[in-house]
Amino acid sequence: MEPEYYQGADAAVYEHAHGDIFNSIEQQRLYGMLREAVQSVQTSARPMRALDFGCGSGNLTRHLIAQGVRTVSADVSDDFLADVRRKYAATGLSETLKLNGTDLSNVPDAHFDLVASYSVLHHVPDYLAMVQELCRVVKPLGVLYLDHEVTEAYYKKPPLYLEFLSKARPRVDWRRLFSLVFDVRGYRHILRRLANPRYKREGDIHVWPDDHIEWEKIERILREQGFEVVLKHDYLLYKAVYKLQVYHEYKDRCADERVLIARKKHGG
Repeated sequence: MEPEYYQGADAAVYEHAHGDIFNSIEQQRLYGMLREAVQSVQTSARPMRALDFGCGSGNLTRHLIAQGVRTVSADVSDDFLADVRRKYAATGLSETLKLNGTDLSNVPDAHFDLVASYSVLHHVPDYLAMVQELCRVVKPLGVLYLDHEVTEAYYKKPPLYLEFLSKARPRVDWRRLFSLVFDVRGYRHILRRLANPRYKREGDIHVWPDDHIEWEKIERILREQGFEVVLKHDYLLYKAVYKLQVYHEYKDRCADERVLIARKKHGG
């Protein structure tokens, strides 16, 4: 089911609300990691074919097409899919696919050289079953790319990470405050949050210490499905509200997000 906040939302609204994604530091990191993933693919297909799972406004799609990868952008939102078609159809490397929000039953086994998921798993109630589906549609010697999902440090808040947050974040997040004040839907979300402290306007479910992404279980599934980890890297996510100087001071000392690249073994 499409998260309520995104129903009818255009790409500009979505991107404005996600300063943790649409900033130059994160976009540069993302491009480099996707290049690493593309170079890790060992199938013979050229151009290779990729799935951008949960494409949103085409964040990964843009970077993959820039690297010459034929990309199928998949999402539950008709609005996002229309926006992707508008922006990338003329490249000749772009297709779209409507997701059902449950599985990838409309995708054949071993169909893609590269399957990429960025900031999506924590929106999926049974995310472990979805990881299995993502594994299924990867070709032997193809790659699965998982990115922008939090690590345990995000929940456990070790002292150094808390120190970073206290210095980096403004006392008042004016960006978020303005988005709430000037978006009429914001008032409805505020009321719902008051009624239910665990309510999130984007439909996130894995945001609490007792309910979150479990990387050990994901890696176990990867091993069971015949994948080997090529790269696993924890990084400190840069958000637009952070003080840039403070971020650079701490970015090599603590981390709160993970990117993982795994390749399917031949015959896996």
